[in-house]
Amino acid sequence: MAIFEPDGKNAIHDGIEHEPGGGKALFDPTDVAILLLDHQAGLFQTVKDINVAELRTNTTMLAKLAALMKLPLITTASEPNGPNGPLMPEIHQSAPHAVFVPRKGEVNAWDNQLFVKTVRETGKKTLIMAGVWTSVCVMFPALDAKAAGYKVYAVIDASGDPSEMASRVTLARFAQAGVIPTSTNAVLCETHRTWNRPEAADIAKLYTMVAPNYAALIESYQKAQDVMKTTAKTK
Repeated sequence: MAIFEPDGKNAIHDGIEHEPGGGKALFDPTDVAILLLDHQAGLFQTVKDINVAELRTNTTMLAKLAALMKLPLITTASEPNGPNGPLMPEIHQSAPHAVFVPRKGEVNAWDNQLFVKTVRETGKKTLIMAGVWTSVCVMFPALDAKAAGYKVYAVIDASGDPSEMASRVTLARFAQAGVIPTSTNAVLCETHRTWNRPEAADIAKLYTMVAPNYAALIESYQKAQDVMKTTAKTK
């Protein structure tokens, strides 16, 4: 028999005291910075392991999440005026607070001193990265950031690679290095944590981006609520 303290203190189970609640294995939303790397129009044309429309939507969701939850967001591109093309505009449109760090052609963003300085100045030690290509633009700075002492997550479905093989090999290398693969939906959920918060309605809209069928769930629920209200008024 377990006894749970109403004020959130430790629980007593069979005479043994236990720590309250879960979530210790998840990232701390107050210690997170999001890095969106090389989401460039030209590179999108080479992506073969994920539908590009889905990739862009997931990336936009991360930007919206950063804006809503006031998370630091850094974007970068090696050379926006080159053949890889400009950054997708949805990121900065969705998150006006995002900081763009120009590079001088470095393939690995972590080779750029200004980029590393900008990351350090956030004061966050958990980095959530996504980009194109996963096997280069995400993996290189992810491995370097991990070596520098950061906890690093790689958002696989907000990233893209030229082939399924490249993506699978990258996941294996992430696992060896201790970089944590994750998804946009998981990032949203780990940041969200509870519906008992003032941003709940806006968070629900973000879920419809990563899980479009969730929009139907919300619509059906809202319709049921409207019917109940109408019925109550006619009685």
